[in-house]
Amino acid sequence: MIENEEDIISLIQEDKWMMDVLKNAKSLHLSDWWICAGFVRSKIWDIMHGLNEKTPLPDVDVIYYDSSNIRETKDKKLEGKLYSRAPSIPWSVKNQARMHLVNGVPPYISSEDAISKFPETATALGVKLDEDGNVLLTAPHGVQDAINLEIKPTPYFMETKDRIDIYKERVRKKDWNSTWHNVKVNLIKTK
Repeated sequence: MIENEEDIISLIQEDKWMMDVLKNAKSLHLSDWWICAGFVRSKIWDIMHGLNEKTPLPDVDVIYYDSSNIRETKDKKLEGKLYSRAPSIPWSVKNQARMHLVNGVPPYISSEDAISKFPETATALGVKLDEDGNVLLTAPHGVQDAINLEIKPTPYFMETKDRIDIYKERVRKKDWNSTWHNVKVNLIKTK
């Protein structure tokens, strides 16, 4: 049973595959880096659904923040380094210092700021290793929605109708209930 952040950290520390992924990402020595979104959420939901096999991830999102070089080519080179170390992992590397340009929003001030502005609270999670190899977890909106299997928009996505529409479309496309049948989706009503 998962009840809090400490439980999530323990589950990740006990998962050799997840720890190997984190060690590979740490080897890049990126500033303000995290592995986020489905990497963390799917682990929680798999455990909460009693699944013995890890649900395959479409990608492993490695994010970092470096305003000194926001070219996408740098991200692709970093992905290449990760693929050379662990070719079976579906790596995706994104510098959050440039993602505001992609998303058409004001600039993020850090990776954690970017995570706080992900569409769903249950996905706004990130983990990384500190200098001593300990797992750190960031959860700008807490972990309870992920633990309670609830999909809700983050406050940022509640601010405008356009963002609410993006949230709704993501929920429809992701179709999380087809994999995790106990997930409860909050479909926000708009005027």
